[in-house]
Amino acid sequence: MLRKLFVASLVLVLGACTQTPDWDYDRSVQFANYKSYAWSPDADLKNHGREYQVNDLMEKRIRNAISSEMAKQGFTLTDANSADVLVNYHASVDTKLEEDEMHISYGARWNYWGLGWQTHTTTREYEVGTIVVDMIDRNSNQLVWRGAKEGRLRNKQTPEQRTASINKTIAELLSNFPPKPQH
Repeated sequence: MLRKLFVASLVLVLGACTQTPDWDYDRSVQFANYKSYAWSPDADLKNHGREYQVNDLMEKRIRNAISSEMAKQGFTLTDANSADVLVNYHASVDTKLEEDEMHISYGARWNYWGLGWQTHTTTREYEVGTIVVDMIDRNSNQLVWRGAKEGRLRNKQTPEQRTASINKTIAELLSNFPPKPQH
Protein backbone atom coordinates (compact mmCIF):
# COMPACT_ATOMS: atom_id res chain seq x y z
CA MET A 1 0.00 0.00 0.00
CA LEU A 2 2.74 2.44 1.00
CA ARG A 3 4.65 1.54 -2.17
CA LYS A 4 1.59 2.47 -4.23
CA LEU A 5 1.43 5.86 -2.53
CA PHE A 6 5.00 6.68 -3.35
CA VAL A 7 4.58 5.83 -7.03
CA ALA A 8 2.76 9.04 -7.49
CA SER A 9 5.16 11.87 -7.15
CA LEU A 10 3.55 13.02 -10.34
CA VAL A 11 1.27 14.70 -7.90
CA LEU A 12 3.81 17.36 -7.40
CA VAL A 13 3.16 18.66 -10.85
CA LEU A 14 0.06 20.43 -9.56
CA GLY A 15 0.81 23.86 -10.97
CA ALA A 16 -2.68 24.74 -12.02
CA CYS A 17 -4.42 23.22 -9.10
CA THR A 18 -7.28 25.06 -7.54
CA GLN A 19 -8.00 22.80 -4.62
CA THR A 20 -7.33 24.17 -1.18
CA PRO A 21 -5.25 22.04 1.16
CA ASP A 22 -6.88 19.85 3.77
CA TRP A 23 -5.34 19.78 7.25
CA ASP A 24 -5.85 17.68 10.32
CA TYR A 25 -3.98 17.78 13.60
CA ASP A 26 -4.01 16.68 17.23
CA ARG A 27 -5.49 19.59 19.18
CA SER A 28 -3.85 18.43 22.41
CA VAL A 29 -0.31 18.93 21.03
CA GLN A 30 1.66 22.03 21.98
CA PHE A 31 3.10 22.84 18.56
CA ALA A 32 4.96 25.84 19.97
CA ASN A 33 7.33 23.36 21.65
CA TYR A 34 8.53 22.07 18.28
CA LYS A 35 11.66 23.78 16.98
CA SER A 36 13.52 21.15 14.95
CA TYR A 37 12.76 18.49 12.37
CA ALA A 38 14.36 15.57 10.56
CA TRP A 39 13.32 13.37 7.68
CA SER A 40 11.37 10.25 8.51
CA PRO A 41 13.10 7.08 7.28
CA ASP A 42 9.98 6.49 5.14
CA ALA A 43 10.27 9.87 3.37
CA ASP A 44 11.69 8.64 0.06
CA LEU A 45 9.84 8.67 -3.26
CA LYS A 46 12.55 7.52 -5.63
CA ASN A 47 12.84 3.97 -4.31
CA HIS A 48 9.12 3.33 -4.37
CA GLY A 49 8.02 3.79 -7.94
CA ARG A 50 8.72 3.37 -11.60
CA GLU A 51 6.84 6.35 -12.99
CA TYR A 52 8.58 8.88 -15.21
CA GLN A 53 8.39 11.66 -12.62
CA VAL A 54 9.76 9.55 -9.75
CA ASN A 55 13.47 10.23 -9.76
CA ASP A 56 16.28 11.89 -7.85
CA LEU A 57 15.40 15.29 -9.32
CA MET A 58 11.83 15.15 -8.04
CA GLU A 59 13.02 13.92 -4.66
CA LYS A 60 15.39 16.86 -4.39
CA ARG A 61 12.65 19.35 -5.36
CA ILE A 62 10.30 17.99 -2.70
CA ARG A 63 12.87 18.10 0.06
CA ASN A 64 14.08 21.57 -0.92
CA ALA A 65 10.52 22.91 -0.92
CA ILE A 66 9.72 21.38 2.48
CA SER A 67 13.06 22.58 3.93
CA SER A 68 12.43 26.10 2.66
CA GLU A 69 8.96 26.27 4.18
CA MET A 70 10.10 24.77 7.49
CA ALA A 71 12.93 27.33 7.69
CA LYS A 72 10.41 30.15 7.10
CA GLN A 73 8.51 28.85 10.12
CA GLY A 74 11.69 28.90 12.23
CA PHE A 75 12.37 25.14 12.22
CA THR A 76 15.91 23.79 12.09
CA LEU A 77 16.87 20.62 10.22
CA THR A 78 18.73 18.28 12.55
CA ASP A 79 19.45 14.57 12.93
CA ALA A 80 16.58 12.16 13.58
CA ASN A 81 17.73 11.34 17.12
CA SER A 82 17.33 14.90 18.37
CA ALA A 83 14.53 16.31 16.19
CA ASP A 84 11.21 17.33 17.69
CA VAL A 85 9.24 16.15 14.64
CA LEU A 86 9.90 13.77 11.78
CA VAL A 87 8.67 14.82 8.35
CA ASN A 88 7.20 12.20 6.05
CA TYR A 89 5.63 12.72 2.63
CA HIS A 90 3.89 10.51 0.13
CA ALA A 91 1.66 10.79 -2.88
CA SER A 92 -1.07 9.00 -4.80
CA VAL A 93 -2.56 9.28 -8.26
CA ASP A 94 -6.15 8.45 -9.13
CA THR A 95 -7.79 8.36 -12.52
CA LYS A 96 -11.05 10.26 -12.78
CA LEU A 97 -13.59 10.87 -15.49
CA GLU A 98 -14.82 14.26 -16.58
CA GLU A 99 -18.09 14.44 -18.44
CA ASP A 100 -19.40 17.35 -20.45
CA GLU A 101 -22.91 17.48 -21.85
CA MET A 102 -24.08 19.85 -24.54
CA HIS A 103 -27.82 20.25 -25.03
CA ILE A 104 -29.11 21.53 -28.34
CA SER A 105 -32.72 22.48 -28.97
CA TYR A 106 -34.41 23.17 -32.27
CA GLY A 107 -36.96 25.78 -33.17
CA ALA A 108 -38.57 27.24 -36.26
CA ARG A 109 -36.68 27.06 -39.54
CA TRP A 110 -37.45 28.22 -43.06
CA ASN A 111 -40.29 26.19 -44.39
CA TYR A 112 -40.20 23.86 -41.39
CA TRP A 113 -41.61 24.03 -37.91
CA GLY A 114 -40.67 21.65 -35.15
CA LEU A 115 -39.10 21.12 -31.79
CA GLY A 116 -36.28 18.82 -30.98
CA TRP A 117 -33.68 18.13 -28.38
CA GLN A 118 -30.26 16.62 -28.81
CA THR A 119 -27.66 15.83 -26.17
CA HIS A 120 -24.00 15.35 -26.95
CA THR A 121 -21.83 13.87 -24.16
CA THR A 122 -18.04 13.91 -24.12
CA THR A 123 -16.06 11.94 -21.53
CA ARG A 124 -12.37 12.44 -20.76
CA GLU A 125 -10.12 10.52 -18.43
CA TYR A 126 -7.57 12.49 -16.40
CA GLU A 127 -5.25 11.97 -13.45
CA VAL A 128 -5.63 13.65 -10.10
CA GLY A 129 -2.73 13.59 -7.72
CA THR A 130 -2.67 14.01 -3.98
CA ILE A 131 0.41 14.85 -1.97
CA VAL A 132 0.41 14.28 1.77
CA VAL A 133 2.89 15.70 4.28
CA ASP A 134 2.92 14.23 7.79
CA MET A 135 4.52 15.56 10.97
CA ILE A 136 5.29 12.85 13.50
CA ASP A 137 6.24 13.56 17.10
CA ARG A 138 9.64 11.90 17.44
CA ASN A 139 9.28 11.06 21.15
CA SER A 140 5.83 9.44 20.93
CA ASN A 141 6.14 8.32 17.28
CA GLN A 142 2.57 9.59 16.81
CA LEU A 143 1.17 11.52 13.88
CA VAL A 144 0.43 15.06 15.13
CA TRP A 145 -0.30 16.95 11.89
CA ARG A 146 -1.24 16.03 8.33
CA GLY A 147 -1.71 18.21 5.28
CA ALA A 148 -2.95 17.02 1.90
CA LYS A 149 -3.47 18.77 -1.42
CA GLU A 150 -5.17 17.41 -4.50
CA GLY A 151 -5.03 18.65 -8.05
CA ARG A 152 -5.18 17.74 -11.68
CA LEU A 153 -1.80 16.60 -12.97
CA ARG A 154 -0.01 18.34 -15.81
CA ASN A 155 2.60 16.67 -17.96
CA LYS A 156 5.21 18.11 -20.30
CA GLN A 157 6.49 20.78 -17.94
CA THR A 158 9.97 22.25 -17.98
CA PRO A 159 12.21 21.65 -14.96
CA GLU A 160 11.59 25.27 -13.92
CA GLN A 161 7.82 24.78 -14.12
CA ARG A 162 8.05 21.57 -12.09
CA THR A 163 10.12 23.30 -9.41
CA ALA A 164 7.74 26.27 -9.24
CA SER A 165 4.75 23.94 -9.08
CA ILE A 166 6.24 21.89 -6.25
CA ASN A 167 7.27 25.01 -4.33
CA LYS A 168 3.76 26.45 -4.63
CA THR A 169 2.07 23.20 -3.62
CA ILE A 170 4.30 22.64 -0.59
CA ALA A 171 3.94 26.30 0.50
CA GLU A 172 0.16 25.97 0.40
CA LEU A 173 0.29 22.65 2.22
CA LEU A 174 2.55 23.88 5.01
CA SER A 175 0.82 27.25 5.39
CA ASN A 176 -1.05 25.77 8.36
CA PHE A 177 1.92 24.15 10.06
CA PRO A 178 2.21 24.68 12.87
CA PRO A 179 -1.57 25.10 13.17
CA LYS A 180 -2.77 28.56 14.05
CA PRO A 181 -4.22 28.80 17.58
CA GLN A 182 -8.03 28.66 17.66
CA HIS A 183 -9.69 31.52 19.50
